[in-house]
This record gives sequence, C-alpha cells and structure tokens, in this order.
Amino acid sequence: MSTFVIVHGAWAGSWGWDPVAERLRASGHRVHVPTLSGLGERSHLAHLPIDLITHIDDIVNEMVWHALDDVVLVAHSYGGFVATGVVERAADRIASIVYLDAFIPEDGQSFADIIGEKLTGPVVPAPEIGGNEYPTEAERDRIAALATAQPTGTFTERLRHSGAYRQVARKTYILATGWEGFQQVASPLRDDPAWTVHELPCGHDVPLLMPDELAALLEQA
Repeated sequence: MSTFVIVHGAWAGSWGWDPVAERLRASGHRVHVPTLSGLGERSHLAHLPIDLITHIDDIVNEMVWHALDDVVLVAHSYGGFVATGVVERAADRIASIVYLDAFIPEDGQSFADIIGEKLTGPVVPAPEIGGNEYPTEAERDRIAALATAQPTGTFTERLRHSGAYRQVARKTYILATGWEGFQQVASPLRDDPAWTVHELPCGHDVPLLMPDELAALLEQA
C-alpha cells in the first residue's frame, strides 16, 4: 500500500481526480486529493487573499494533520509550482514525486512569468475548453461547468526554492503527447538517470482522459 497526495491543476479541484483516486483506492492505496483554496468546492473562498503560498500550505497541512509519511506526491500542470514548494517544507515526508504534464519552475519564477502574461484583477477566469479535448460534448460541458476561476495571486507570486525536489529519491515525469504543452519540460529529463519519463497519448487533462493508464503509472512511481 502506498500513500498518494495529489495536487490538482489550475481552475480545477479534487473532482478532476475522482476516476484515478477510485482506481488507486480499489488497489488498497491511501489517496488524498485536497481541493486547493478558492477552487472547486472551496470557490466560495476566492474573495480572500489567496496566493501560491496558500496552496502550498493546503498540501503541507494535509500531510501534517493526517500524519502522512512516505508520500507519493503527484502534481498536475500548475500543481507543479505547488508541489515544488511543498518539498521545500516537507521533504522528510516525501518518498517519490510525480510531475504530470506539469511545470517545474525555476527559483524565483511565477506561472505568469512562464505564460508571459500580465494578470490583473482578483481572479483569472477559466479558459474555454477546446472542442476536441474530450471524447463527448456532454463531458466537455460537464468539465466547463465545474471549472472555477483561479485566484490571481496563485499565478503571480514567484516561488522561491532551493531545488529540494531534486533530492527526492524517486522522480517521475509523465508527459501527455496529444498536445504541444510540456515537451520542453520533459525533454531534458529523458537523459537524466535520476528521472523516469513516461508518455501517455492524450490531451492535457490526463486524469479524466486516461485514468486506467495513469493509475498504473502512479503505482509504478
């Protein structure tokens, strides 16, 4: 049995990981997928001053209050910022880290820096969903209805870190190859013996598009 702590991506919530969490739990694993402050079922908090450190606190506190150790820390997309910061605070609790089609930020970098946009206002609205990203129109409409605006401070706050994630014993990167997203992040890791790199032939929302295959790769990690 392993203990998974999963950090979902931007504009999302724990709901986006339900299919994968169900599969991992059915195999006997412990799975924690806390919804980050201001998102999903916690979107009623979006008016509060929420920034990247708030989201890091969300995950660290999940591990502390539930006494979680030997954790497989999984981060999707924007969640890579959060997980990188979590390792700085709770490295002794983490046995393995998985970046799933995720950012691995440089020290002092923000999400806004990477996307090259100046973000203003209290929240950033969820982007429109592409017409071919999901297998059915009904599924696309369901995801669009569940997506929530992202507190802007989580995108604009720069993450200061020492690179502690590099010291995690087991490091995995899972790349979604069905779109032109994170190839540049995964590419230098392929030749690094400290990393294991996998590919899944789907779009960015891997937990909903290929839950069986993703759950299997997480068990390997």
